[in-house]
Amino acid sequence: MVPEDDLTGNLKRKVAKLFEAYMKSMVPDEPVVKPTHSPKFGDYQFNNAIKLCSKGKDPEDVVQDLMKILSNSEMVESCSVEKGFVNVSIENMLLHGIGTWAPTLAVKRAVVDFFSPNIAKEMHVGHLRSTIIGDTIARMLEYSKVEVLRRNHVGDWGTQFGMLIEYLFEKFSDPEHATELTVGELQAFYKEAQARFKSEPNFKEKAQKGVVRLQSGDPKYRMVWAKICEISRIEFTKIYQRLGVELEEKGESFYNPYIPQVIEELRSKNLVEESEGAQVIFLKVEGIVKPKPLIVVKSDGGYNYETTDLTALWYRLNEEKAEWIIYVAGSTQNEHFDLLFRAARKAGWLQDNEITSHVGFGSVQGPDGKPFRTRDSEVVRLVDLLDEAKARSKAALIDRGKNRSIKWTPEELDKTAEAVGYGAVKYADLKSNRSTNYKFNADQMLMDKGDTAVYLLYAHARIFSIIEKSGKDMDELKKTGKLVLDADERALGLHLLKFSENVEEACTNLLPSVLCKYLYNLSECYNKFQFNCQVIGSEQETSRLLLCQATAIVMRKCFHLLGITPVYKL
Repeated sequence: MVPEDDLTGNLKRKVAKLFEAYMKSMVPDEPVVKPTHSPKFGDYQFNNAIKLCSKGKDPEDVVQDLMKILSNSEMVESCSVEKGFVNVSIENMLLHGIGTWAPTLAVKRAVVDFFSPNIAKEMHVGHLRSTIIGDTIARMLEYSKVEVLRRNHVGDWGTQFGMLIEYLFEKFSDPEHATELTVGELQAFYKEAQARFKSEPNFKEKAQKGVVRLQSGDPKYRMVWAKICEISRIEFTKIYQRLGVELEEKGESFYNPYIPQVIEELRSKNLVEESEGAQVIFLKVEGIVKPKPLIVVKSDGGYNYETTDLTALWYRLNEEKAEWIIYVAGSTQNEHFDLLFRAARKAGWLQDNEITSHVGFGSVQGPDGKPFRTRDSEVVRLVDLLDEAKARSKAALIDRGKNRSIKWTPEELDKTAEAVGYGAVKYADLKSNRSTNYKFNADQMLMDKGDTAVYLLYAHARIFSIIEKSGKDMDELKKTGKLVLDADERALGLHLLKFSENVEEACTNLLPSVLCKYLYNLSECYNKFQFNCQVIGSEQETSRLLLCQATAIVMRKCFHLLGITPVYKL
């Protein structure tokens, strides 16, 4: 995923580059450079020295050759040999532009497909993870110079609309009345229609015919369908705005006009077979004797979400020219995406430089480890969850203000409560390994100690307070001041410079938790520095203020990539 010649901001790759020419003349392996286990051995270690010696090179000659390479680099302060490893200490910790050290990935254009809500249904806690994880992945890729097409792949097509529209026609004599409903009312009607669909054969038949009429363009059906979509879209947009998430909607219906030509292409390649009245693609799956079918046309002649997803994949490769297509959906969809990607490869759609990835994630659970639901066993609405997070945050801020004599204007309090409340929800999700379930515990995520967004936001606010109390013009200080790093300062400085390689790792492996871990460790490094090093009034005030400023810059960049709004007073 990363171009070989990209060194921007990545210390580990820069160090490896120092050894590359020398290594190629001796062994074909890439230079193996990684962080040392202990600061007493320096910052990075080079692990190929032993291989060089095994090729007949005298160890002393290897040491001397490598010492020459290192001593000619202005990055290197000192180097040493310890038990066959060459350990490299880095001194040149750049301050200016440290927050913009973005890795450059080989991919230039990517699609991030959000596992989006269905039309006529309210967004619930089950949509939280896809929205948050997908947004962070998109932000990290965008920061890494990738053009990202953020796709809100809403479920706005299919059998459910036949059920709902036919039910609304029965409920309202004038179809126009059905267009004045709220999304909550639509969801209630959908549940009633679904119950009838399952229990009444006549209604089921009518709903199935209704889908065909909708998909064939019947004006009456299209009018009601369009209004239902609009009502839902307005509600979705409100949620996305609160979360600071930007999406471009291309729902299932968008791809409907392309389905016939996609199916025809698959038929022309002799990939489509008939099975029990349906048209399918049989795909071999390792460990399973009988091939698995991917249905492209149902037995009644209609299309399903597999048809739409296959067409969407074709469109993104052929029309949008995406090199990386990322699907952010629950781990329960593993088999579906496995078959989808196998079908695309069988059709010859995916080239060597084109990648498809399923970013699977676990479910949101309550503190008891059971599915996160209300006391009435209903799925928690996302809007209610966000309201509660903001309300709890506001109450905590008011209490904190009383204890620390912090005064808030109503506007400040409201905005800070949103930043902290929503940030707490996001960080609690993102710091977890996305492949596992995680427990939603509002009390824990709003604590101001430990690995929480509140703790991190408080650390940032404290840095800003120190800089503000100094009364110094930081822009001028950066031009004239000199950065001098002692032990605790140096540990913090080195961690700052590891920002780029951590973003790169998070992007490459599609793991936001990597960035969360980096940010938390950064705050711990800063706290140790602040505990051991007086800033204001010390002989090293200028240098330490610059280090504080660099830390704040990197923290804010991390917050931005995680979709968290930084605060400056807490």
